Amino acid sequence: MRSPFPGMDPYLEDPGGWPNIHHRLISSISDQLMPKIAPRYSVSIEERVYMVDQDDLDHRISPDLAVRTRRLAEPAAPYDTITRPVILAPAPSFRLADRYIDVVDRKTRTVVTTIEVLSPINKRRGSEGFRAFTEKRQQVMDSETHWVEIDLLRAGERPARVMAMGDYYGLLHRGDGDGSLEVWPIQLRERLPTIAIPLRAPDSDVALDLQRVCADVYARGMLAYDLDYREPPPAPGLSAADAAWSEQQIAAWRAAEASIA
Repeated sequence: MRSPFPGMDPYLEDPGGWPNIHHRLISSISDQLMPKIAPRYSVSIEERVYMVDQDDLDHRISPDLAVRTRRLAEPAAPYDTITRPVILAPAPSFRLADRYIDVVDRKTRTVVTTIEVLSPINKRRGSEGFRAFTEKRQQVMDSETHWVEIDLLRAGERPARVMAMGDYYGLLHRGDGDGSLEVWPIQLRERLPTIAIPLRAPDSDVALDLQRVCADVYARGMLAYDLDYREPPPAPGLSAADAAWSEQQIAAWRAAEASIA
């Protein structure tokens, strides 16, 4: 089943459901790239782990998460002259896992390109996820490794240089370039672009069709059954014009699906 939208489906942006979408996006990107870059290169799905507290988490965010608590120590021997304190239980900490893709040179085992698909925790200023992600971005951009960033979330922080360029974007920083950014601005009403994934010279860039990726995720996950198109899409709200257009897309999609059934 296809999505009602020609490009990114804004109903997929719900933070509560994003971990499932993110996992599927990473897998679909890997599957699309692998035949194009083999045998010289391989695709490796890596995991970045944060330890965060409750303040770092939006209550709607439920990525790969595990709660860790420490056992309270028994009170010390009876106090003599020290006034007995109030013992407070330690706050629970959360193990949060976030996945990304490395394109690796099979011969040298060096990382050629890092591909990041952003999650809500990466875009929430002040969180541990935001700090770790922005540090990683800068570290890679200061190296010879290529950096590809795909943001399919309208909410949250963005780099100042792409702030007003579109509802979504793809971004490429070449490790062997002059520091400039190649950006693919994406509007809600548009088909998602095909972006470049660079390799090592003399190998040419390979194409990553983001629309094909999202269509694959939507169809394989049968996501139409998980999304409530009777309600407005997740925040931030759409403009009046985009909201009206969205309703038209959904109505046409419902009519088409009904005719098939």
